[in-house]
Amino acid sequence: MSMSQHTPKLFAGALIALLLAAGGLGYWKSLHDRLPEGLSMGNGRLEATEVQIASKIPGRLAEVLVDEGDTVKQGQLLARIDTRTLEAQRSQAEAEVLRARENYSAAQATVQLRQSEQLLASQELKRVREIFQRKYASQQLLDQQQARYDTSNSAVVAARAQLAAIKAAIGAAEAQVAQLTSEIDDSSLRAPINGVIQLRLAEPGEVLGAGGRVLMLIDPSDQYMNLYLPASTTGRLTVGDQARIVLDALPDRALPAKIAFVAAKAQFTPKQVETRDERQKLVFRVKLRLTEPSAVPQAKPGMPGAGYVRTADVDWPANLQ
Repeated sequence: MSMSQHTPKLFAGALIALLLAAGGLGYWKSLHDRLPEGLSMGNGRLEATEVQIASKIPGRLAEVLVDEGDTVKQGQLLARIDTRTLEAQRSQAEAEVLRARENYSAAQATVQLRQSEQLLASQELKRVREIFQRKYASQQLLDQQQARYDTSNSAVVAARAQLAAIKAAIGAAEAQVAQLTSEIDDSSLRAPINGVIQLRLAEPGEVLGAGGRVLMLIDPSDQYMNLYLPASTTGRLTVGDQARIVLDALPDRALPAKIAFVAAKAQFTPKQVETRDERQKLVFRVKLRLTEPSAVPQAKPGMPGAGYVRTADVDWPANLQ
């Protein structure tokens, strides 16, 4: 038998298989469309908490240590900004700290010297005043000793002011060292949570500005779906109530969830949810969070599906158990 004779039969078989699959999908959808009393549903898309890993300071990206799809632990080093310039600046600031401390020690010695001179001048002034009162010293000598004492007072004040200025300089230099150390630490980009690398947005050698994104991390332990339901439904829902999520990719498995949030203000249905006519309707956002996301590794963020909530005290039907 020739190949041309096989072709119509193969085409007919493929067409029949396609029709059966479409019929099965339609049947499954019809079962879900006929919801029992006390249940409501809405369409949505599975999402996960996203964390942008970005540079705090501008600089050249030195290395990226992870790839898309890698699982990372909290605190793990993910990428690093080149810190050679910052390290040189910190070394200079540390030298300023040492220099200022040496100046501080010298200024302390100067203060002690000026205080000794002040004490001596005070004692001399006292003796001259006593002999002046006995008429053994002239007014000129008393005036000269008073001036010497006043000068020693001013010298002490100036020495103490210099000491305070050097102490302030030490504080400023130490603050500069601390700031540069913080910037060097911030140049090491670490994972803030346990998660999975979803996107790698920059490569080594690229120059990033402050806030330049390097990686996007998702938290697979926090997966949820947003539904947009009418007030007649949301008015009967409470945070913590049980819910179910059925993904298009896993139609035979109802994933257990809980209501994590019910909006207090109505909005128009977002553009990505339904048709334009649907978007004209005022709805309330309801957030369903999977209670055991790790039990279903096949469930991935971005998968479309449907969420189910109970508006009355009824049992879940068999297909949503």
